[in-house]
Amino acid sequence: MIHQLELKTENLHRSFDHSYTPILTVNSGDTVQLTTPDIQWGYSKSKDEPKIQLDSREQEDVKGHPIIGPIEIKGAKPGMVLEVRTNNLMPGWYGTNWAGGTSAWQNEKLNLTNEEKIQLDWELDAKTMTGTTKVGNRELHVGLNPFMGLMGVAPAEPGLHTTPPPRRVGGNIDCKELSRGSSLFLPIEVDGGLFSIGDGHAAQGDGEVSGTAIEAPMDLVDITLTLHEDLTLNMPRAWTPAGWVTFGFDEDLNEATSTALDEMVQFIQWLYDVKKTEATALASTVVDLRVTQVVNGVKGAHAVLPHGAIR
Repeated sequence: MIHQLELKTENLHRSFDHSYTPILTVNSGDTVQLTTPDIQWGYSKSKDEPKIQLDSREQEDVKGHPIIGPIEIKGAKPGMVLEVRTNNLMPGWYGTNWAGGTSAWQNEKLNLTNEEKIQLDWELDAKTMTGTTKVGNRELHVGLNPFMGLMGVAPAEPGLHTTPPPRRVGGNIDCKELSRGSSLFLPIEVDGGLFSIGDGHAAQGDGEVSGTAIEAPMDLVDITLTLHEDLTLNMPRAWTPAGWVTFGFDEDLNEATSTALDEMVQFIQWLYDVKKTEATALASTVVDLRVTQVVNGVKGAHAVLPHGAIR
C-alpha cells in the first residue's frame, strides 16, 4: 500500500520520545510518500509561492530539526530491524547553508568564530541535479546528491531526546551515501518502531565541515518500510549504491571510527565465514573508513565495503 502524508504542523515534531502518538500506522512493506520542510521549518513549492511557516505539534521546549512522524509499523517489536528503503527523492527549488560566526570547534580551529556568519542561498534544479549560488560577483555551481539527513526510530529510554546527535537507533546520521536507492537498517527498541524522518540535504561532503549541508526542503520523499525478524543489529547498517556501510557515533571521533570499523569487521566475518583477524586484514585492502560528520556534538564515522570488492 502507498500512504501519502500532508505537510502540516500536525505531522511534525522536533524530538524523539516513545510516548508520542503515531501519525500513521503501516504494514511491513508499505510505502510512504511525503514532503519535508526546510531546516528553518518553512516550505515554498515554487519561486512564485510565498513560504509557509510550520511548527511542532508537541511544542517541545528545545530546538530541533523538523521531522515527520512517528510512523508505527504493525508487528514491530524490540530486537527486530526496520529497513528504510529510499525509493525516490526530489529536492525543492531552493536551499541554504551557513559558515562561521559560532563557537563550534571547527570554527575555532579555522579562526572563524569571530567572523561574520555568512549564508549562501542556492537555487536548485531537480532535473539537472545542479545547485547554483552567487558568491561575490561569481555564480558557482555544484552537483546535487539529495539524501535525508535524519532517519531514526524511537529510543527505549523514556523521555525527550533531542534530534542533533545520532544514536544507536539512527537519527541525525547525515551520511551522504544514504541517497536514492539505498536501504538503511535500524535496530528497533520499542513496540511499533515509531519511525521519523526529516532534514533534507541537497548536497553535502563527508564531514559536513561548515556545520550545514545545502539544507533544502524535499518536494517528494518516497520510502518503503520493511520489518526483518531474522536480523540482529547493534548499530545502524546500510546497503547503498556505493556498497555496504557500517556506522559509529561518539563524542570522541576515535571511538566513533573504532565502532564503525568493528561493525564492518564483524560484517565481513559473517559474509565470508572468516576469523576476526582475517576479516580485519581483508578490510584493510578494500574498506574505506570515512568521517560522516563532525558537527552534531556526537561525531559520526562510517566504513564502506564497495560492492564486489571481495570476490
